[in-house]
Amino acid sequence: MDKEAKKILLSTFWTSGGWKSSPSPYSGADFEYAKDKGLMFDPVNITHDAVIKRLCELHQKIISKEWAATAFLHSLSTRKVHLRSALSSWALTSELAVHNYGELLVQPPMFSSCGHCNNAQLISDKAYVNQDWNVLNFERIKWGGVRLNWLLYCWLDLEMLALEENLHVSREDLDILTAMTDAVMDCGAKDAARQLEKRWKDVVPSSKQERDVVMEVWGYAGILPPSNEPRPGRGGNGDFISVANWRGEDGYSQEALKYFFGAFL
Repeated sequence: MDKEAKKILLSTFWTSGGWKSSPSPYSGADFEYAKDKGLMFDPVNITHDAVIKRLCELHQKIISKEWAATAFLHSLSTRKVHLRSALSSWALTSELAVHNYGELLVQPPMFSSCGHCNNAQLISDKAYVNQDWNVLNFERIKWGGVRLNWLLYCWLDLEMLALEENLHVSREDLDILTAMTDAVMDCGAKDAARQLEKRWKDVVPSSKQERDVVMEVWGYAGILPPSNEPRPGRGGNGDFISVANWRGEDGYSQEALKYFFGAFL
């Protein structure tokens, strides 16, 4: 990743005091430089149907499950947080078939009026007009992603992963993975995601926000699946989406862990 282009992207949205009240203009020499390096973009105009078609192409011809898993594992010791959400982007879109937005309707929709996307927990629209990939890429590079189950984000995420080269998994990465799953099993039965995040503090090189994202990635990938059985005290606290209802007694899915990372264990 070009360091100057990364600096331009981050400074477009962020200052030492946090979010800018409005982003810097998408114009001028800095913007053109970051765009040339593949980190900033012109407005996106595309239909849902075209995005789905491209995602299917990425899955069939370009990005394998193993490559998404490699990216996630490689990010653990290197703290290249922009590589982490590719795991959930791959998982959320891997079962999608080519389809049109209106061919399967759902009432009431939870995520999208497109039944296929709704069933995949994807937030999607029929068409995207002048949509901003820049803020999505900023969030991806700053924290590892925020709007993880947005169709537009998953598409961006996998397109960027397709450009990555020379990723490898180290012994340190695998040791961190083991420590992460051990921390899950050390949680109390009623511990929620926030308690797991705190247990990961000394395990994963990261900030609190980055650990939150990793939990959401694992939730969407099925590694941290909440039980379907109702029980007292269950419910989200507003901080999380995919792991809002996860509790320590749910543990982690050994099947999902093996599915994604079995080739490295």
